Amino acid sequence: MRVCSLSLRDFRSYTEIEVDFSAGLTAIVGPNGQGKTNLLEAVGFAAGLGSFRGAGDTALIRDGEPSAVIRCSGLGAGERDVLIEVELARTRPNRMKVNQQPVARRRDLIGVLSATAFSPEDLELVKGEPALRRRWMDDALAAVRPSWAALRSDLDRILRQRNTLLRQAQGRASGDVAVTLDVWDAKLAAVGDELRERRRDLLAAMEPEIRRHYRHISQDHDDADVVYVSSWDEGALADALAATRTEDLRRSTSTVGPHRDDVALKIGGLPARSHASQGEQRSLALALRLAVDGEVRARRGVAPVLLLDDVFSELDAGRAAALLETLPPGQRILTTASPVLPASVRPDELIRVGDGTVSSGP
Repeated sequence: MRVCSLSLRDFRSYTEIEVDFSAGLTAIVGPNGQGKTNLLEAVGFAAGLGSFRGAGDTALIRDGEPSAVIRCSGLGAGERDVLIEVELARTRPNRMKVNQQPVARRRDLIGVLSATAFSPEDLELVKGEPALRRRWMDDALAAVRPSWAALRSDLDRILRQRNTLLRQAQGRASGDVAVTLDVWDAKLAAVGDELRERRRDLLAAMEPEIRRHYRHISQDHDDADVVYVSSWDEGALADALAATRTEDLRRSTSTVGPHRDDVALKIGGLPARSHASQGEQRSLALALRLAVDGEVRARRGVAPVLLLDDVFSELDAGRAAALLETLPPGQRILTTASPVLPASVRPDELIRVGDGTVSSGP
C-alpha cells in the first residue's frame, strides 16, 4: 500500500495544497511550526487513524473556515487505485468516500489504506496514563483486524449506559434498577471478556518483536518487558461485576472491566515510566509501534505506509541509525526540523516546507 498524492483544502495551516510522495522515502524538511506534521496527520486521517496528535476533528479545520477537505490518492491491496475523500465540518457530521462511494464510519477507512504513525506524542505511551496504553492496544486490534474495532465501540456504549444507571440509582439497587443492571452486566461481561482475551493474545504475539526492536534501537543496552495488567482476576468478568456491584453503586461508576486495565512496561526490570531515561522511553515507544506494524504485515499481508514525525528527536546518532535499519520495507514519509538529514537518510523525494510554501524535488 502507498500514498501517491495528497490534496488539502482549509486543513490546519493550509488554505489549499497538493503534494506528491515517492514510493520509497519522502523527507519533509522545514522549521518547526510550518506545517510539516499537518501533512502526515492528513494522511493518517485518511487511513482511519484520526489525529495521531490526539486533536478533535474540528481542530483540524483552518481557523475561520466551516469545513476542511482531505483527498488522498494511492494504491491499495493488489495495486488497485484508491481515492479517499474526507470532508470535516464544524456543524454537521463528517463525510467520507472511498472511490466515490460513501462510508459511514472512520474505522471503515482502516482496511482501505493502512498506515503506521510514529510521533513525539508516542512518548506518552510510556510516560502517560493507562488510558493511552489501552488506546494503543485497541488501535492495534483494529489495525490487525478492522472488525475488532467494534469491540471498543461496544464497550464504550455499554459503559455509558451502565454508568448512567449507576448514577441514577443513587447508591440503592431497587428492584427495577437491579433487573436493568443485570442486563447491562451481562452485556459488559460478554464484550469485556472478549476484549481482554483479544488484547492479551495480541500482546503475547507482539512481545518478542517489542523486545527485539527495543534491543536493536537501544543497541543492546537493556531488555524491555510488557505485561498485560487486568483489573479483575482470571475468572469471568460477570463474577467480578457481581462482586463489585455494591462498590459500583456507592461510587456510581464501573470499577472493573477492560476500561480499567493497563499494559505494564519495563526496561531492565524497572518501570519504564519512572526509571527510564527520555531516550530509553522514546526507544520503547518506537518498538511498540514497530511491533504493531509487524503484526499488520504478518496477519493482513499488507505493508502499511510509515509516517515518521520527528522521530530523531531525543535519539542519539547511534539510535537514529539503528531505528532506520530496523524499519520494515515499503513507503516511508518522515519529517524533520533539522536542515541536515542524518547520513543514513537518503530520501527519494525531498519536500521543503516554510513561509507558507511547499516545494519538492528529488
